[in-house]
Amino acid sequence: MEEELKCPVCGSLFKDPILLPCSHNVCLACARNITVQTPEGETPVQSRASGSSDYDYLDMDKMSLYSETDSGYGSYTPCQLKSPNGVRVFPPVNPHRHCSLTCPLCHRSVSLDERGLRGFPRNRLLEAIVARYQQNRAAASSAAAAAAASSTAVKCQLCDRNPVDATVMCEQCDVFYCNACQQRCHPSRGPLAKHRLVPPRSQAAAPGAAGGGGGQLPPATARKPATCVDHEAENFNMYCYSCKAPVCGKCLEEGKHNKHDVKPLAVMWKQHKCQLSQALNGVSDKAKDAKEFLVQLKNMLQQIQENGVEFEACLVAQCDSLIEALTRQKAKLLTKVTKEKEYKLKVVRDQMTHCTMKLRQTTGMMEFCLEVLKENDPSGFLQISDALIKRVTSSQDQWVKGALEPKVGPEYDLTLNTDSLLQTILMLDFCQGKVESGPSVPVAPLLQLEKCCTRNNSATLAWRVIAPPGSPIEGYILELDDGNGGQYREVYVGKETVCTVDGLHFNSSYNARVKAYNAIGVGPYSKTVVLKTSDVAWFTFDPTTAHRDIVLSNENQTVSCNSYDDRVVLGTAAFSKGTHYWEVRIDRYDNHPDPAFGVARINTMKDMMLGKDDKAWAMYVDNNRSWFMHNNSHTNRAEGGITKGSTVGVLLDLTNHTLTFYINKEQHGPTAFESLDGVFVPAVSLNRNVQVTLLTGLQVPKNTKQ
Repeated sequence: MEEELKCPVCGSLFKDPILLPCSHNVCLACARNITVQTPEGETPVQSRASGSSDYDYLDMDKMSLYSETDSGYGSYTPCQLKSPNGVRVFPPVNPHRHCSLTCPLCHRSVSLDERGLRGFPRNRLLEAIVARYQQNRAAASSAAAAAAASSTAVKCQLCDRNPVDATVMCEQCDVFYCNACQQRCHPSRGPLAKHRLVPPRSQAAAPGAAGGGGGQLPPATARKPATCVDHEAENFNMYCYSCKAPVCGKCLEEGKHNKHDVKPLAVMWKQHKCQLSQALNGVSDKAKDAKEFLVQLKNMLQQIQENGVEFEACLVAQCDSLIEALTRQKAKLLTKVTKEKEYKLKVVRDQMTHCTMKLRQTTGMMEFCLEVLKENDPSGFLQISDALIKRVTSSQDQWVKGALEPKVGPEYDLTLNTDSLLQTILMLDFCQGKVESGPSVPVAPLLQLEKCCTRNNSATLAWRVIAPPGSPIEGYILELDDGNGGQYREVYVGKETVCTVDGLHFNSSYNARVKAYNAIGVGPYSKTVVLKTSDVAWFTFDPTTAHRDIVLSNENQTVSCNSYDDRVVLGTAAFSKGTHYWEVRIDRYDNHPDPAFGVARINTMKDMMLGKDDKAWAMYVDNNRSWFMHNNSHTNRAEGGITKGSTVGVLLDLTNHTLTFYINKEQHGPTAFESLDGVFVPAVSLNRNVQVTLLTGLQVPKNTKQ
């Protein structure tokens, strides 16, 4: 909570805090230091670009003040003084100049009237909490120091074994002596006669013993009711709903708040306390989840370490079974595993650091709000309650879906297959026959394994080959099997030595080989390389096939629409095999529209709701209920709809040829469609009242109902 009680200018605990119109606080003395003066008719300098320092907008030694009255440049007196927190300190306020103050947190500027800084209300609630905090910290420090002094015995520093209690200390030598060591090592004669021997003092308390500052403070005591800033003899008794400030009876009589909407102070006090308490309950639940998540991350660190050691041991055992020529390749493979482990550890540590920081900020804000709720000053509470309620409510948004889920798993998705290589080594033998001279077919290409990789359901292969003398290579033939160990088929014929193959099955292993050909003939195949595609699909919305009214953002993961009619957008992935799951998060939902989610053929209609034609299978849903639709046939109405923040999941199981839908992680209705076969693309239809974000790379849910 301590950071909530520190001034953003001086960095110390608040002293005489005043409340700015933007709901931020600053010490009264610091407010004087950051007050800017400009001649009559000039406007205060606004904050500079966001990329500069927090207080760069006050660095007036490098800026001029522009005057709208004479179209010239005003003058000012540069100041060389700075506060301890790095904020420029300006000369004393000149009553003949226009003054303004800029909030050091949000950089909003406000002009001072004839009352100067007295026009800002004093935050008595914050001042009382700071006083209690300082009192509690001082008491804890005194108790810790007393306990340390009573429990620490001063021992002789010159005893060889089993030091005894010291009886004297030399102030000049700063050494503790027992009687025997003092007579032997520090006699009171010669140069040492001038040294002063005093009784030993207890050791100082250990640094940090006076902690405190994060715990609860004692309950607040009732104080004298606050008086109006404009009418010092009047107490606050009403709350102006329009100005968001407490007012007195004279403020209403004199006309300043005459036509404003006002309510009794006690009523608004109770209402705002209730709102803040409800918001705190939500944040408290999120903080509890974050603590459990931190424990999960700490356990995952140990699992990653253990799995990494086990995986490295297995890798070393496999590599050691090969001949000596594979030593360099073994080192490369070990480096890949180490990088994978370091990447996983770094991701988890970064996630722990980020979560810890967010949790600390949330805990500090919760403790501060709890202290505010203890206050019995309605007017003081209502001065800051609006801002606190907004802060507490908005703080829940930082714990969005996925924030409390690990970004990586403890397992290593790497497999070393040495069977084919060992078999090749055992088959090595001398070639029989005489080598013929002259033109010949190309030798077998060499696959460059460091450049071969897979991404999603695409595979990239690279190779090189030495051309035979007198017979240049005319091209290459790349072949892949069907992913199930079946027959090979040609996927590329050409002169390039790098090829990317798209449209493979997810979670499948493909065998690839390549051969070269020239005018003499076709050469032998290269050695076979095994390429494994991703277990789950990562994809985005496809801008090339989307309707022209569709608007994509967030690297094509977020979609909205410019039309009131439904428009269709497809994903960049196509599925014909395996089980796949993805979700769509509702970012905006106005006027109860009925967006549709599902799968479609690539040539489905883009200017109507998904599922209207025979090339799409979808579920459309509003805020109350949903229906399944295919070929404009509506079936299986189900209760329960969507709102802003809901997630709609789509489970495409091409092993069982079914399509199932989820809302907020729970299966919605029965299995929607069966007997699905062919190639399917993720699809969404929506109008201008909806905005959604695509979430991919998700594991298949386990709570599927049949």
